[in-house]
Amino acid sequence: MVGSMERDRRTLMRKLWRFLAVLVAALLLAAALGTLVPRPLWPAAAEGEGVRHILVLKNPIHTDIAVPLDDGVRRRFAFLADAGLPIEAPEARYVVFGWGGRTFYLETPTWSQLKAMPVLKALTLDASVMHVDVAGAIHEPHPDVAGFDIDDRHFSALLDYIAASFQQGSNGPVAIEDAGYSTYDRFYEANGHFNALIGCNTWTAAGLRVAGLRTGWWNPLPASLWWSMGLYN
Repeated sequence: MVGSMERDRRTLMRKLWRFLAVLVAALLLAAALGTLVPRPLWPAAAEGEGVRHILVLKNPIHTDIAVPLDDGVRRRFAFLADAGLPIEAPEARYVVFGWGGRTFYLETPTWSQLKAMPVLKALTLDASVMHVDVAGAIHEPHPDVAGFDIDDRHFSALLDYIAASFQQGSNGPVAIEDAGYSTYDRFYEANGHFNALIGCNTWTAAGLRVAGLRTGWWNPLPASLWWSMGLYN
């Protein structure tokens, strides 16, 4: 009886390991295809001159879109100034937008503060937030910075995409009280739910496509998004 139970346990463990191996292989294949297959499949016809220079910023797990500050952007996102962000400061050059998981974003200001629950939420399902940061000059070239010139029409469409990501309350976007890493950033409630398959990098990729650029079909990681941006733009 004991021998039979042990054989059953070993059989179950072998099946489990096979399933995990197949799952990992499927995810790796999907990630490779998501990088190599462009979206959209065919480049769009040439539009107006690229007069707006946007940036994509990355770290090992996350990407942001940096938009150059001008009077139009300041008016469009005036609620940021109302929340105390220094978008009117002379040294402010970019406003940086990122979409991500609420728990991980708010509870992991530094890698040394990484905890199990935010990681679990990020891998399964979490509410989302918008993180907004004000930056000065961002130097190029840099391995973690990619710059693109887009025309006014696509720039306006990108701003619409970013604005639509903010959850709206009775008085506009909903700021999260006392949430921020410094005096130069704020968190806001966002639309949509976050998980490991549809996360911050897929949000960035979708924004770039709205801006008239091409990405991979599915880019859950910064590295795959970076490679696809280099391949198709």
